[in-house]
Amino acid sequence: MSGPVGVQLSATRTRATNEHGQLLGRPVDWTPATAPASDVVLAGAGVRLEPIGHQHVDDLYAATCGKDDDPLWTYLFWDRPRDRDELARIVQHGEADPGQVMYAIVAVETGRAVGFCSLMRIDPTMGSIEVGGIAFGRQLQRSRAATEAMALLMRHAFDELGYRRYEWKCDSLNAPSRRAAIRLGFIWEGRFRNALVYKGRNRDTDWFSITDLEWPRVSQELDAWLDDSNFDDRGSQRVRLAARPPEKD
Repeated sequence: MSGPVGVQLSATRTRATNEHGQLLGRPVDWTPATAPASDVVLAGAGVRLEPIGHQHVDDLYAATCGKDDDPLWTYLFWDRPRDRDELARIVQHGEADPGQVMYAIVAVETGRAVGFCSLMRIDPTMGSIEVGGIAFGRQLQRSRAATEAMALLMRHAFDELGYRRYEWKCDSLNAPSRRAAIRLGFIWEGRFRNALVYKGRNRDTDWFSITDLEWPRVSQELDAWLDDSNFDDRGSQRVRLAARPPEKD
């Protein structure tokens, strides 16, 4: 792994040794998590996350596939769809893939889909799940609603489904994605070099995570930032949501 790009992992809080003097991980009273269902809607104040379907294609095409939207697709595995049918095939694949749950991000005010994202790499036995395939249309980018969408998924994974590890991965060259992960409370874990080949080029992948031990703090900070009191009459934030260093032993 290469050098740090953000907040790094904290040390293990509880240490124990066995009869051989070897360090052991903390005990875990573990019940496997629940796999996310493909028919559950996650509702928030400004957005709701709906399992993606053909009914979202027209809105998503308008929100994410314009001629000026090529930068939105640079670090996704797909090129920008040039017509509605291309996007419909991506949506259909996401809808049918048993290894993920793909969501349309719908603005409550308009009822229109303005982006999409997925829960993937779902491992209920180990309690690990990843958020990925994230595309925010221009209306959603750098907005309160975008943060709420991510918070809804985190709460679903930790509070409702019982996961103990929530992952975020991105191309190491995708600076906005790295910044977003740190801002949302993820901890940088390292860089996997030559991890993937996509679109005919190499990808070094940066790994981030939030664990169940960190989630109460992250949840509290998200709740405080999303609270109406944190926004003025123009909808501008009063206090920024920023990275917090992990707790030390």
